Parts: sequence; C-alpha cells; structure tokens
Amino acid sequence: MSSRPRPVAVERPRSSSVPLLSVVAAAVLWGTGGLAGALLGRLTDLPPLAVATYRLAGGGLSVLLVLGLLGRLPRLDRAGRVRVPLVGLLSAVYQYCYFASVAATSVGVATLATLGVSPALVLAVESVHRRRRPRAGSLAGVLLAVAGLGLLVGAPGAGGAVGGPAGAVGGPAGGAVAPAGGSLWLGVLYALGAAAGFAAITLLGREPVAGLAGPATIGYGFAAGGALLAVPCVLVTGLGFAPSAAALGVLAYFAWVPTALAYGLFFAGLRGVSASSAAVVAVLEPVTATVLGVLLLGERLGLNGVLGAGLLCVATLVAGLAGARGR
Repeated sequence: MSSRPRPVAVERPRSSSVPLLSVVAAAVLWGTGGLAGALLGRLTDLPPLAVATYRLAGGGLSVLLVLGLLGRLPRLDRAGRVRVPLVGLLSAVYQYCYFASVAATSVGVATLATLGVSPALVLAVESVHRRRRPRAGSLAGVLLAVAGLGLLVGAPGAGGAVGGPAGAVGGPAGGAVAPAGGSLWLGVLYALGAAAGFAAITLLGREPVAGLAGPATIGYGFAAGGALLAVPCVLVTGLGFAPSAAALGVLAYFAWVPTALAYGLFFAGLRGVSASSAAVVAVLEPVTATVLGVLLLGERLGLNGVLGAGLLCVATLVAGLAGARGR
C-alpha cells in the first residue's frame, strides 16, 4: 500500500489592493451624501437632527432587512450586545454633529473640518496603543491631507467667506460661504465632535467582534443610532414631512448608497488597511463633493482648490500604501 503524500491546499493571499479600493469607493460614495442630505432637508424642511435620524434608521433597517431575507441575521451574544449600542451612540453623535455643523456653516466647511481632524485623532490613538512612533508614511499621509484640506477650503476672509482666490468652492451646498459671527465657530465645534465620532467608529471597525460581521454591525448599530436620535427629534423638532416622490427617492438613495453601501465597503476595507490610513483615504469625500458642486451646481474652483484636491489624492495614495504595508 503506497503512502503518497496528500497534496496540500495552498490558500492564496488576498490582494492588498482590494481593501484599499473598498475604502476608496466608500469615500467617493460618502462624497455624494452631503449633497443628498442637503437636498433632503430642502425638499422636506426637516432640520439636521431629523435628517440624521432618517439616514441612520433607513440605512440600518435596510441592511437588517436584507440580512433577514438572506437568512444571515446573527443573534447578538454578550460582546455584540456591548458593541451594537456603542456603534449606535457613536454614529448618532457623528451624524448629528455633522449635519448641525452643515446647518451652522456649509457642507464644505463641515465635511472638510470633520475629515481634517479625524485622521490625526486616529493616528494619535494608534500610536499610543502600539507604544511606538507613527510610521513615516502614515504621518506623511495625514500632513498631506491637512495641507490639501487647507488649500481646498481656504481660510475665512472678509464677509465670512471661506475659500481661496477666485471663489474656491468647499462643497456642493450653496458654495463655501459660512455665516458670520458665532455660527462659524459653533459649526467648527460641531465638526470636531463629528471628527471624534468618526475616528472612534474607524478604530472600532479595526477590532471586529466574533460572529458580528460588518453588515450586521452596520444594521444593528445604525438602527440603534437612529432610535437614539429619534427620541429627542420627536420631542423637539418632529419627524413628519410631506412624502413626495422626490423626497422619498432622495431618502432612499441617502439611506442605501452613501450610508449602508458606503459603510459596508468601509468596514470591509478596514480588514486590510490600518485605521489611520483609512481615515486619510476618507478625505476623498470632499474631493467628490467639490467635483459634484462644480459639475452640478455651477460652482467655481480656484487654483488653490485644484492644488488642494490634488494633494488630497496624493495623501490617499501615500496613506493607502502605508496602511497596506503596516496593517
């Protein structure tokens, strides 16, 4: 009886470009979310709190429905029952602070301030957790992102305008003009709260809970976040609006594409890139928002804006390479 050795099945490593491309796709889809949220508010006269509520609830419940139909809806164990409320709380804080910042300033200022701070927060937490200095590539990506964001949004000038020479645009919701006075600073404070929430969600995404995959985390967590926002919303602002075809269509897109699909891609990508690199790649969101503003709303993009967008793309490439090597 011959004893030939059995062939050993060799598992091919997953291409490192797939997780990075997932995060890039998520950032591009997020770039359409600011415009969708602003449009939903205009069509329904809903305040930012209600817009954030509908986004989270719609996205989370949609994912849960799909998982239920596919028979892949997991039951939550003890770890899951801790993770889901935490994701719900962080997503509620992030969404509310972001849209409150939009209301106080503009889509461009809110998006750029939020995404300018969150990579630095994530990198700092990673460095403390690992007890080592940041990698040169990660640090370079964050610095390039901050520089690009500064060029793209510019600095407050006379009359409260935010933008570079020739009216550089910071986002697609009415240009980059922010209200004068305390509203700008209030909006920046809200954006910092949104940055902290996004940074925390990104860090959690790198530490998945066994038996609770990314889609289930999004479904349960965002549904919980929507429920948290719904309570003060009902008591203070209300959730009612006239259900026109246009409003329902924008709401469906808002919940499904830049929310459920984009966050699903982002959580999947976090398996293959570092959290700090993923946070830097997310700066493609304002690039997308700016391009949409130029193409759809006729906004102008000055030389500083073009240079800033280019730096953000370079920052994405640098951070992506650093994250793929050092994950």
